[in-house]
This record gives sequence, structure tokens and C-alpha cells, in this order.
Amino acid sequence: MTDEDSRYEAVRSRDARFDGVFFFAVETTGIYCRPSCPAVTPKRAHVRFFPTAAAAQGAGFRACRRCRPDAVPGSAEWNVRADVVGRAMRLIADGVVDREGVAGLAARLGYSARQVQRQLTAELGAGPVALARAQRAHTARVLLQTTGLPVTEIAFAAGFASVRQFNDTVRAVYATTPTGLRAAAPRKGRPRPGAPTAGVPLRLAHRGPYQARPLFDLLEREAVPGVEEVTGTPGARTYRRTLRLPYGTGIAAVEERARTGPGGWIDARVHLTDLRDLTTAVQRLRRLFDLDADPYAVDERLGADARLAPLVAARPGLRSPGAADPGEVAVRALVGRDTAAELVRRYGKRLDAPCGGLTHLFPEAAVLAGAEPGGTLGALTAALADGAVRLGPGDDRDAARDALAAVPGLDDRTIAEIRTRALGDPDVAPPGLDAPDSWRPWRSYALNHLRAAGELE
Repeated sequence: MTDEDSRYEAVRSRDARFDGVFFFAVETTGIYCRPSCPAVTPKRAHVRFFPTAAAAQGAGFRACRRCRPDAVPGSAEWNVRADVVGRAMRLIADGVVDREGVAGLAARLGYSARQVQRQLTAELGAGPVALARAQRAHTARVLLQTTGLPVTEIAFAAGFASVRQFNDTVRAVYATTPTGLRAAAPRKGRPRPGAPTAGVPLRLAHRGPYQARPLFDLLEREAVPGVEEVTGTPGARTYRRTLRLPYGTGIAAVEERARTGPGGWIDARVHLTDLRDLTTAVQRLRRLFDLDADPYAVDERLGADARLAPLVAARPGLRSPGAADPGEVAVRALVGRDTAAELVRRYGKRLDAPCGGLTHLFPEAAVLAGAEPGGTLGALTAALADGAVRLGPGDDRDAARDALAAVPGLDDRTIAEIRTRALGDPDVAPPGLDAPDSWRPWRSYALNHLRAAGELE
């Protein structure tokens, strides 16, 4: 979808495969939409295309109220790409610009702020501030339409520096006031302003088919007591876990039932001690459940392989799960579920308000490094604590691989698992697996197909 004529054909056919990959705007209405918008297709001469919602907003277009282009899955391109633009997009999605500013983003990337601004603007039509602003606007809309919180609280929870900035952004993006945006929410289930809410309900969008059952099977097998739990029967399970977040803690619950097809989503709810963590919590759930993947591209490539074709046909849209906490996943990949549970009992921080079987946060790397300094576990947690190993969403994957290889006692198979889960690398094959180049760049997904079919442990 690199030429505009192909993009217009996608718009004309309302092809949901490209929701989030690009956006189109209509000059005669001043509105921008997702490709699958059900409205009447505009004439080609009136259409402009943008790589991001932020670029459309920056050009003066407002979001369509019918197709909600701000709520589409993120582009799968940012999961695949390991260059500075891909890394920057993952960090912005995690809320780094809101917390640390553009200077903090640039420092994490190892570039100057001017270089980051130039590269993002050249490729995406918007710089880091505009991209973060678009994300804040979406967070604000979710809070306005799903909670009864006062507008002033929502402004700061969404990451705005002032109520005036919040009001101006909502007017620019949605062509209405915050009060008007709240009033536009469906009446069914809408909380009264000022009424207490049991967490923030979310619809986590995905594109294409979504195989929830294998992913929930994996999460159930791996669940560490105190930190995670899976309840219910297959097909109707709920995954719950604790979250350590920049401003506080949280508990997330995700439902197994997924609405598939165009405009699909999975239902979730997050309980936060500080609502400023909402954007970060959402992005961590999206990475854990691999919601920004492009199953069409993955299935097309892997389905062309004779060995994988029947597996792809049996499970279209199979995901490669990531991590809600990369450091936690690295430790668990090394020690296994039972030892991880023991570490939680000994060193995990107890929640101020335990909820059911969720009682602790997984212990931080620095705590484990001090409590268990010996062996490979001590070496790994010390490297995580002092930054020698960096596994954040925007960290360089090749550098992380080399740093993991330098940890004494860490074998190649464990490193491969950490790369796949903690770094979200879509193209990892463990040692000893015959993974031909024809599977690239989706070897992590091929591995999950083989595992789901019982061909791998």
C-alpha cells in the first residue's frame, strides 16, 4: 500500500485489513477516517492520505465520529521494525513523551531531539509531540465515555498539562467539547458524571482473525500465583494480573471471548491507583496479547510453506504473545513457573488492596539482585537492574541480544524466549529448530503454530 491509487481502492472496498496502516481525509468535509469507514466513499480528487492520525490532525482534519479512526489497532509495522522510527513509536505508545518529554525520548533512542523530530516528521508527517498529543486525545475520549470522573481529573489523567490544553485538543480532534464528547457516548452502561466506577472498561481493538484460545491456554499454563490468575472455562475465561506502572500499580482483567472480523476487539478492564497510568497499561496489554499484529501478512507468508499451511489454515490469526513486564518475563524464562512463584512469595511487593488471588507485584530486578546475588539469576537481575540489559519497548533488539549473551550461564534457548516475549521480536527461531528463511520475518509466529499443533513443547 505504498501508492495512493492502491490506498484509494482499499478505501473504496472498505478493507479493514488496512485500518491503522494508513488514514484518509476528505478535504470537502474536513474529516479523517479509517479505510473501513462505512460512510459513502468520497471522490478520489477530494481524498488525502496520511500515515498516522497525528499527521491528519496536524493538517487540520478532525476524527470521524462514525468510524472512530483513533481507536484502530496500531500499525503492525512498528512491531517489526527495529530502526529508530519503529523504536520511537513503541516508546511514544508507552507514554515516554508524556512522562519524560522529547528529550527523554531522544536519550532513550541515543539520538538528539532534533534528529528524532526530523526522522519522525519526514516519515510519519508528525513529530513526537504531535504523536503523543493524538494518543492523549484518545485516552481522554475513553475516560470521558466510560467513566464518571470529573472533566478536570480526566484532563490530567490523560496526560495534559492544563485544562485549557485539554479543551483545545478535544475541540481540534473531535470538533466538540469534552462535555459534548461525553454526551455522545452510548447511553447503555454510561456512568453518571461523578459516580464511582469499578475500573476503566476497554475495548482493545485488533485486526483480522484472532485466536484467543491458544493464547489463553499458554497464559493459564504459565500463570504465577499471586501475580496472575485465569478463571472460567475454555472459551469464556478471564485473565487477570497485577501491573507495576510508572505512577502506581494496577490490576487488569482481559476476557477470552474476542469479537473477530472487521472492527474486532477483546474486552478488558483496568483498575489503577493513578489514572495517569492508563495509556501505559493499555499498551502493555496490547503487547502481551499481540493486538497490533497484522495476521493477514503473517498468514500469507507462513501459509505458503508446505509444512505450515495446514497449521495456518487451522488457526488463522494465531498471535505471538509478548510481555506486560519485560524484566519479569526474562526472569521467568530463566527460572520457570514454580521458582518464579517462590520468588513472588519471598520478595514480591504485596498490594495495598489485594483482589482475589492477586496479592503481589512481581519482584523488581534490583530486589532480586540483592536477595539472590548468586548464579545466573543473580547475574541476569543485576544486569537488568543496572541497565546492562535493556528490554523496554524502544530498546535496540540486537544490542539486547548481545547483552543477554554476555550474561554468564544464560543459554541460547532462554535468550530466544526472552527476545520473543520481552522484546516482542517477531522473527526469532530457537536453536536447533529448522526455520527456513522463507518463514522470515515471522519465525516467532511459526514457532507458535508448531507449539499449538503439539509439534514443539
